[in-house]
Amino acid sequence: MNKVPMTVAGEARLRKELDQLKGVERPRVINAIAEAREHGDLKENAEYHAAREQQGFIEGRIQEIESKLSTAQVIDVTKLPKTGKVIFGVTVGLLNLDNDDEVRYRIVGEDEADIKSGMISVSSPIARALIGKEEGDVAVVQTPGGEVEYEIVSVEHI
Repeated sequence: MNKVPMTVAGEARLRKELDQLKGVERPRVINAIAEAREHGDLKENAEYHAAREQQGFIEGRIQEIESKLSTAQVIDVTKLPKTGKVIFGVTVGLLNLDNDDEVRYRIVGEDEADIKSGMISVSSPIARALIGKEEGDVAVVQTPGGEVEYEIVSVEHI
């Protein structure tokens, strides 16, 4: 089975959600189903059907999270040697050579990516262009609008 890279924070977030689903949401829905059953005829009981639908969603999400955690390869970038190379988990400072804009991205796993928070997926075009490069190197990224050149200004293990 292929291992999927994940940061320590990404794993912690999934474990917290799993605990919430198993410890709070699942029991709440089970109680709602039991309550709805007490109301009689289940065929026309909207509360019962809504609770069962919510139970299906919760159980599906629990299975999804457990599956992700079972295939996760948790990488703690703070414990890796600082070589100046761009690898999974590092935060990269970039200078767009076309317009002199500076951006910072952290390279994370698929499920952790959130561009608004500056976290990009390891499989995104920009991350693929950066992996293996070092501070001072120029990476060419293919975008829908054409090629964009970024100079790697910093590589941080945070």
